[in-house]
Amino acid sequence: MHRIAAGDEAAVRELYDRFGSLVFKVAWQFHPTQQEAEDAVQEIFIRLWQTADRFDPRRAKLVTWVMLITRRHLIDRLRRGSVRPAEGGMEEEPVAPGGGGSLHGPPMEAGDWSDGLRRRLAELPELQRTVIERTYLQGFTLREVSIQLDAPLGTIKSALSRGLARLRDRPATDWAG
Repeated sequence: MHRIAAGDEAAVRELYDRFGSLVFKVAWQFHPTQQEAEDAVQEIFIRLWQTADRFDPRRAKLVTWVMLITRRHLIDRLRRGSVRPAEGGMEEEPVAPGGGGSLHGPPMEAGDWSDGLRRRLAELPELQRTVIERTYLQGFTLREVSIQLDAPLGTIKSALSRGLARLRDRPATDWAG
């Protein structure tokens, strides 16, 4: 990041080579189309370039910092109402930027997907639903959710993990119907 802050173009390429697919995979979870995910990745790397001078390796590992910037950017986009999370789980392997072909079969309409997400979240136990909504849709950290709910951090992490696993267990074709 120090090289990027100093204007080293090769360092920007190295950062993208190292983290581009990870950032895309996360961005894909928040976007209904590959094009929107690719646009978000580009915006995230621009933001990384613009804030490179703020990176402090004593405070966080590079991957942690990159994912923090990624998460903040995607949550900002969600709050602006311009995107919605994708129908799949994190274990899916989306096509990398620039790749061809359909990622998840026939596209769903945004409204169908949003309704499906609301139904799926409503089926979750209250704690799992609350943790997912507060972390992914409202942008709180797990520690903040732990304080808000007056629950141990380990309990919050487990609820998030179990809730996401339940959401992933449902086939993508069931989300619209």
